[in-house]
Amino acid sequence: MKRSNIVVLASALSIVPVTTATGQTATQVEDRMTTVTAPLAITKPLAAQAGVAGTVDAKAGAQSATAPQMTRDNGAPIGSNRNSLTAGDTGPVLLEDTTLIEKLARFDRERVPERVVHARGTGALGIFRATADLSDLTRASLFQPGKETPVFVRFSTVIHPAGSPEGARDPRGFAVKFYTDQGNWDLVGNNLPIFFIRDAIQFPDMIHSLKPSPVTNKQDPNRFFEFFSGTPEATNMLVHVYSNLGTPASYRTMDGNGVHAFKLVDKDGKVTFAKFRWISRQGVRSLKGDAAAKAPASYLTDDLYGAIAAGDFPTWDLMVQTMTAEELAKLPFNPFDDTKEWLDAPFRKIGEMTLNEVPENFFRWTEQSAFAPANLVPGIEASPDRMLQGRLFSYSDTQRYRVGANVMDLPVNRPRVAVVNNYQDGQLDMATGKVDVNYFPSVTQGKTVDPSFAPAPYKIDAIVATAPISKAEPFEQAGQFYRSLKPAEKADLVANLAGDLGVVTSARTRVIMVSYFAQADKDLGTRLAKAVDVPMSEVNRAVSEYQAAVDARYAGRQ
Repeated sequence: MKRSNIVVLASALSIVPVTTATGQTATQVEDRMTTVTAPLAITKPLAAQAGVAGTVDAKAGAQSATAPQMTRDNGAPIGSNRNSLTAGDTGPVLLEDTTLIEKLARFDRERVPERVVHARGTGALGIFRATADLSDLTRASLFQPGKETPVFVRFSTVIHPAGSPEGARDPRGFAVKFYTDQGNWDLVGNNLPIFFIRDAIQFPDMIHSLKPSPVTNKQDPNRFFEFFSGTPEATNMLVHVYSNLGTPASYRTMDGNGVHAFKLVDKDGKVTFAKFRWISRQGVRSLKGDAAAKAPASYLTDDLYGAIAAGDFPTWDLMVQTMTAEELAKLPFNPFDDTKEWLDAPFRKIGEMTLNEVPENFFRWTEQSAFAPANLVPGIEASPDRMLQGRLFSYSDTQRYRVGANVMDLPVNRPRVAVVNNYQDGQLDMATGKVDVNYFPSVTQGKTVDPSFAPAPYKIDAIVATAPISKAEPFEQAGQFYRSLKPAEKADLVANLAGDLGVVTSARTRVIMVSYFAQADKDLGTRLAKAVDVPMSEVNRAVSEYQAAVDARYAGRQ
């Protein structure tokens, strides 16, 4: 039986010119990606904390100048932190040892529930500087040339648990929290420009299939390929994640994508639709699966933190694609389908982000950070993207469960502007000051709302139904991506796919999956069929059955 191709990755560096307003062909990742053979050597040993300021590694044994008195949580000083209170030399430990009891009780509660997705992550602080005036498109205040906005960025894997190797094949989370003067804006996306599914109602099922089996506790290609065999729209994402983009060489050398379409609303209420993309100034570098498997488990964190500690601050250019409603209507696919890119819409540079600081505490920042697509600011609103619509609820809800109702009071999540609302109490409530009027409206302690900040109105004229989207063509862009790859990258994609698909025991699943890739590109299907021992005659029959059985509207053939 072939071994599954779930692997690990490493790091490398290359500098590319500053991007400017440009067309899609200059920013498409397949035109920029390069596969490298080994991790980039870092200035400090990878096993260490890479010389990050304030760590034991960086202090190299130097003694501290001060030694503050240790206390309990109530501030009372303690007299011993190495020996419990006991009844004599051989006697038992006493329950009245409040220092011991508090210390153990706090230790027992150090962990919050792990994220269901994006559990393995690394964060860094930095600055976003706007380079373009977008007042003709949006009232969002951060897009004024030269204006700087603090940011916190969290990179992550999606499926694998907190203790997993950083290089396991996966999309990479690329979440940016902008601390704007109008509140926090979270641009929560991935390194890949599309996603597996287009409707949030499928998200729990997809994640269940990709997570370890509830019986064996092992991730199993039999399970997730069975799911994808019933989800043809995932084909585009699968060719991306099974290319070498699924094993990036460094967090610094990968692009980021907002994935979804958003509404930009100007001061007069005019709506323009937009997609956002981060372009790495360091280039796009990936690893082959065998090189990735040999990388240290935490090398991505070491690489990012080591580069920042050495003053080699990574930078990304923020690009935007914009289209009017009339232009979107002319696309051959649903413009709000997140399994598709807007391939013909040009990019425009609107800003640049530099990461220049390692957080002082990993848990307080990276683990307690709570990103949510619902964190929007005036001038940026949600589009009808079905996946985004579900994420507006799900992400905020999971953070309130994971960290608590007052998650937004924590320093990493707290807006840098005054927060005025009537929310109260709950776990870890940090509110201060006397507030008797916790309701609205009130004349004795009035609060105001400005109607100009209301969401832009829009008209709906539709039949309410649980129906798939029209113009859902699931294979065309997957084929375009495959054909744009270099020959060596195509071979790696086939090998990576075969590594997992080849262990699937269901002949039906293997045939259907190969038939999807064959409909994306005949050469891809033929090579993959040979690699996983599937006869092309069966693949061709599956293609015919798919085209005959699937509703023409769903298959995108109208």
